[in-house]
Amino acid sequence: MSEEITDIANIEHPIVFYDGVCVMCDSFINKVMKADKAGIFRFAPLQGDTAKKLLPPLPADHEKWSVICLDRDGMVTGSDASLSIARRLGGWWSVLAWTRIVPQFIREGVYRFIARHRYRAFGQLEACPIPTPDRQARMLP
Repeated sequence: MSEEITDIANIEHPIVFYDGVCVMCDSFINKVMKADKAGIFRFAPLQGDTAKKLLPPLPADHEKWSVICLDRDGMVTGSDASLSIARRLGGWWSVLAWTRIVPQFIREGVYRFIARHRYRAFGQLEACPIPTPDRQARMLP
């Protein structure tokens, strides 16, 4: 695993927090890692120690969890986090960032609907998968 972060001021790279046992979320993170050739992002499961140290307490209901992007400027969640990640990746991902023109309440409504049904639709892992050696350096505990 990589660097130890104890507070937001020490964040050198934006951190993408995700539900580590969600098949859909894991697939999204794998796609972002593959597209992030510049190594902009670091990744941490919401179930991990980094999330416990840097994020406010999460809701007990996992269906209310969402992707979170944290950097020195603060934290964005849900559809805003996904669009922020897409914008920073650039390339064809920036096309997704244009969906920001859709009113936030609509984007977030769709996002929350998917989040509520993600385990039923895509499945759930028994535990957070162990990253491949080439990706392990970008993963935080």
